[in-house]
Amino acid sequence: MELTVKLQAFEGPLDLLLHLIEKNKVNIYDIPIVEITEQYLDYIREMEKQDLNIVSEFLVMAATLIDIKCKMLLPKEVNDEGEEVDPRAELVEQLLEYKMYKFMAYELKDRQLDAGKSLYKNPTIPEEVLNYVEPVNIEELLSDITLRKLNSIFKTVMKRQEDRIDPIRSQYGNIEKEDVSIEEKIIDVEQFVLEHKEFTFRELLNKQSTKMEIVVTFMVVLEMMKSGKIKILQEETFGEIYITVINEENINGN
Repeated sequence: MELTVKLQAFEGPLDLLLHLIEKNKVNIYDIPIVEITEQYLDYIREMEKQDLNIVSEFLVMAATLIDIKCKMLLPKEVNDEGEEVDPRAELVEQLLEYKMYKFMAYELKDRQLDAGKSLYKNPTIPEEVLNYVEPVNIEELLSDITLRKLNSIFKTVMKRQEDRIDPIRSQYGNIEKEDVSIEEKIIDVEQFVLEHKEFTFRELLNKQSTKMEIVVTFMVVLEMMKSGKIKILQEETFGEIYITVINEENINGN
């Protein structure tokens, strides 16, 4: 659907008023009502010979201008706040709003004209051209390279590598992953339980060599207690934790 922007001269009474204000080069906030009203009425008289439907719209504005002209001759009104009321204020506000919309219409028209100049097409570049890579002449590329330049390039590259190193994190070294098999740890703990029958949790942990083994061992002990294979007793807070076998056959049968 084509966008139609209609911008004919004097489309309405506000358009005519704005034209007269710009023609006389007067301040829109300080309209000389007497002069503008006379020019407006002259234009109305010319329009009476043309389309009466259009004239009716302009006659309303003519009456408004005459009303404002009369109010300008009378003593100025004062509002509740003690400020003088300008009879032209409402008309000025309408003119400013109309002027803004008029400029927006011009902008839309310009964008429509610019959009009409834009053309699009599907890419038709052959695949051979897209995949073409310009050959590199190594001898030409290295013709002016000297040992001094190579040394300078090397130092620049090394400097960039050094700048990428985090001075804080680089001190921690590498974190190595500890592989601990839960299945194997279950077998080891069950074997220890069957051999000792009754022991402390500390004795069991002393057999573990890494933190990961301690964590996995703790999980195995909790699982064995949950399944009813062992019983755990701690007589006081932070005291020794004692582990006792409940049923050896239950352990052997898994």
